[in-house]
Amino acid sequence: MSLPRMQPQDGVAWVTGASSGIGEAVALELAARGWTVAITARRLEQLEDLAQRATGLPGRIVAHAGDVTDAAAMRVVVDAIESVHGPIALAFLNAGIAPATRRGVFDIAALEAALAVNTLGAAKGLAAVLERMKPRGRGQIAVNASIAGFGGLPRAAAYGASKAATIYMCEALKFDCDRLGIRLQVVNPGFVDTPLTRRHDFSMPLLMTEAVAARRIVDGFVRGGFEISFPRRLSWAVKLISLLPYPVYFWAVGRFTGQAKRERA
Repeated sequence: MSLPRMQPQDGVAWVTGASSGIGEAVALELAARGWTVAITARRLEQLEDLAQRATGLPGRIVAHAGDVTDAAAMRVVVDAIESVHGPIALAFLNAGIAPATRRGVFDIAALEAALAVNTLGAAKGLAAVLERMKPRGRGQIAVNASIAGFGGLPRAAAYGASKAATIYMCEALKFDCDRLGIRLQVVNPGFVDTPLTRRHDFSMPLLMTEAVAARRIVDGFVRGGFEISFPRRLSWAVKLISLLPYPVYFWAVGRFTGQAKRERA
């Protein structure tokens, strides 16, 4: 079965976590390419500001506030978008958090928060939009994860675990989505300069701007394929390291992240 690569004439794009960072940049990029983009986050005033900033673009942005951790709220948002603007053809489930963790501390609250937003939040949006796409037999859904989900990294027990679970969820669901005629994609970015990453004090190789990341993500929507991952040099390096036997893996990650040097100090 040939899976669809949706275009602006097919319906509306929906972006969650769009009040800042990657979600905001992707919403603007989609509007620049002619999409009507429905954006969702908890902070309505920031969504409305973003909608105003899209004035003059080929497409437009419309605000629909909602909390991704609330399954009922996600169904209400999807229903409202489709009743006002038409069918959701493309969904980018992007909402996420990156809890700061201290070295040597396992923070269970951070893990619970990351899973609630990054994994379960994506799942609740996915379930809501799948309900609408399934009867139509077509659609495109992309879920934002991270290369941090490829393998365990220092100080990323909460964030990385939530992203690994998200990747696995998408891999498992792809079989059903293929059968339904719905293209499911997972987005695994490297380091992007966003309000979330600016709070961290560790090295971020090949850091890119939000605008560059957004172009690569939307190009990935157009290109199709299951995974959208960038920058390739970093993505492939982390993937290859994750295939190593554990003794070599832990040594390589320790060298790559500087963890081994800190432990010696």
